Order: sequence, then structure tokens, then C-alpha cells
Amino acid sequence: MKNRICFIVQRYGLEVNGGAELHCRQLAEKMCDHYNEVHVLTSKAIDYMTWKNEYKCDEEIINRVHIHRFPVIHTRNQDEFNVINAKFLSGNLLESEEREWIEKQGPAVPCLIDYLKEEKDNYDVFIFFTYLYYPTVLGVEEVKEKAIVIPTAHDEPFHKMKIFRNVFMTPRFFFYNTEEERCLIHKLYQNDYIPSDLGGTGVEIPDKIDAKRFKAKYKLDNFILYVGRIDEGKNCHQLFQFFQEYKKRNKNDIKLVLMGKPVIPIPKNDDIISLGFVSEQDKYDGMAAANLLILPSKFESLSMVVLEAMSVLTPVIVNGACEVLKGHCIKSNGAFYYQNYFEFEGEINYILNNPDIVEIMCQNAKKYVEENYCWDIIEKRLCNLIEQI
Repeated sequence: MKNRICFIVQRYGLEVNGGAELHCRQLAEKMCDHYNEVHVLTSKAIDYMTWKNEYKCDEEIINRVHIHRFPVIHTRNQDEFNVINAKFLSGNLLESEEREWIEKQGPAVPCLIDYLKEEKDNYDVFIFFTYLYYPTVLGVEEVKEKAIVIPTAHDEPFHKMKIFRNVFMTPRFFFYNTEEERCLIHKLYQNDYIPSDLGGTGVEIPDKIDAKRFKAKYKLDNFILYVGRIDEGKNCHQLFQFFQEYKKRNKNDIKLVLMGKPVIPIPKNDDIISLGFVSEQDKYDGMAAANLLILPSKFESLSMVVLEAMSVLTPVIVNGACEVLKGHCIKSNGAFYYQNYFEFEGEINYILNNPDIVEIMCQNAKKYVEENYCWDIIEKRLCNLIEQI
């Protein structure tokens, strides 16, 4: 049996917000029940937009997990990154310049890579989170014979870069979030010969959720809920456009409530309410209180908030341009996906006007989560991969 396993992720900590980072923390803590030592190699950054070194300690223990933090050698210069990213998006980035793209995107943590080189014989397994960032891109190659990659990949243009081939062509195993993600990577890299399994995250709902408490606290009644980072990468700009058009065409009292950090401007509109960051309890209370949850993102490899909303019997609408989200809808027979404004409008009104049918769909969605996103199953599958290395 393996004794010393190590996760590698771009950010890690109780203060860090982000789906992949939370997923990593959950898995690392779960693995403490199975292995003597669980370590994490990560940066000292909290904010992915700046990569500023904010954690002071080089090492600390959080919930039995031993964290090793490495300094980011430069903060993210957004203007410089935008220039090189525009060069890539226009098709003019040379293969020799891809390393510079990775450096400028960040977090550049060369000391983490040095640690991997020096200490790789002292760990049994290395589990890398998120294909896109410096620690994974440069780290997998150093320990490929012991590497499990959890890519959290989307169908996005960055796969055109040759620099990512080592991530997808050299590890021992992959642990994909969904079957849709696995099919995407097989199609892009022709790497189906590398063994893999399906993981994802277990969904844990608080024992007590109070919708009335949330509505009283925030003085809300009927509302659509969005949970997550508020930026263009999550397609929030289109959500704002669609919702404002919906309000022009539909004279009702429904509001759009946002939970999360705003990265782009939020329209000044009495029907759009931004709560910023909220507590986990408020998040779940808000999900239970919402008429529906919406996720407009085109790029998701799992989406914990969708699974959480399904678990508390809240109707869900997602962007059908994302195969993973569309897959949740079809496989559960319990949620809606839209592909244009008129479907967006029609599905909101269907949910508001057909409570009996929607209740049946929500029960289907809850059952889907219970059968597919249970920690016991996920832990067993990951341990099985670990023990084969």
C-alpha cells in the first residue's frame, strides 16, 4: 500500500475560491482517511488574477493535509498577458513562445518544479490538478511515471498549443470529471491508450437549509440565482444581456441574484442584485430559496454548483454549448439547457408556470447526483489508480 501521496495545484487554502481548487482540497482531505501522509505542493497566491504572494508560511497543516507553499516569482501583468494571448488567439504565436505564454499566465513557481525534481523519489504518487497552469505543464514531465492528472479540461482553444502535449501524452493515469471530458481529450490527443477512470466530486449538503431565512435576510422573494465568478470567462456578460431582454419582454417580479466575486462590471439595474461572497450556509439557503439556478458558462468540466442545486431540488438551466452541462441535463432527465435567447426565455417561464412537472424533474436530478457523485465511489476509484502505480 502507498504511504505518501502528493497533490499539485495552482492555489490551495481555506481562503481560496475556485471550483478546481476546492475539488483538490476535498480530495486531499478525503485521502487522509486512506494514506499515512497527504501532501500538497502549491503557490503562495490566493488571487488568480494577480498571483500575488499572500501566504507567509512555507509549510502548514490544514485538516491533516501537509501544505508546501512556493513563491510566485512575478505577479500577473494583465496587459502583457493580454498581448501574448491575443497573439495566440490570432494564430500567430510560435511554438517557441508557448513557454512565455505559460509564464505570463502564471503562477510561475520554479521552486515548486525544483522541489519535484529533488523529492520525487520520496513520494509514491503525484496527483496534478488542472492542465492549464504552470505547475502541471512543467511538473508532469518530471514525475510522469508516478503522475495521475485530473485535467479539468474544457473544449477551448488552448489545446492547440504543443506545450500541453506532455500533460496529455505522458502520465500514468487520468482521473476525469465526466465521460464528456474523457471523450473530448481522447478526440483531441488520441490518447485513449492511457488508462483512466471517472471521478468528479461528492456532493455534501448541510443538514439544515432554510430558504425562508435567506429570503428574510436579503429581503428577496422570486429570483434566479447565479453562483460563481462573475466574468466573461463564465459568460456572465451574455447572462446580463439575456436577463435584461427577458425583463423587457416579461412583466414579472423575478430578479437575478449573483453570488461571487465580480471581475466585470455588473449592470446598474434594480432587478440585478449582487451579494458578493457569501457563507456556505447562505449559499445553500439561497439555492433552496431560488426559483431556479442558472449557469451560462460554455466551459465547465463538472460544475459543483449545478450538482449542489440539483441536490436541494432547485430547478437548473445551463448553457447547452457546454457538453458537460448538457450531459448532466440529458443523463438526469432533470434539468434544462438553452442554445439561444428564446430557449432561455421559454425555459425560465416553463419552470415558473409548471411546478408539478418541474418537481418531478428535480427529483430525477437529485437521484442522478446521489447515484453518480458519491464520495465513497470516487474515493475508491482514485485509490484504485494510486495503488496501481
